[in-house]
Amino acid sequence: MRRINPKLIHIPKHQRDKMVGAVLEDSLRRQYGRKNIRVIRGDSIRVMRGEYKGVEGKVEKVNTQQLTLHIEGIQREKIRGGQVKVPIHSSNVMVISLNLDDDYRSSKLQGATNKGESTASSQKKEEKEKKKEEDNE
Repeated sequence: MRRINPKLIHIPKHQRDKMVGAVLEDSLRRQYGRKNIRVIRGDSIRVMRGEYKGVEGKVEKVNTQQLTLHIEGIQREKIRGGQVKVPIHSSNVMVISLNLDDDYRSSKLQGATNKGESTASSQKKEEKEKKKEEDNE
């Protein structure tokens, strides 16, 4: 069995949880205005590196000690028969759709989106004011 990385032994759980993150797909980046996000159970992901590159599936389990994910459909056969889930490191995946069942998570994402929109809307307002000033002169 794999041991935990010695650097991670003394890190508190809330900080280790933040490390289980993955990059967002381009469409999600534009939609939510962020580059990466913490992966939770129910997110759909695509493996970007390793033996299972290109495989897509939903996250079934998140291991914060090893920073790994167990994904639907990624299994290997044991020597004596039977199937076992293969852990994939969170840095080797890309999130292609989010599980927004959690109200707190969805509100945080919407808050990040609103911040991006507010700066864009404020820029539009400034442009309109400049045009008005030019017209008045």
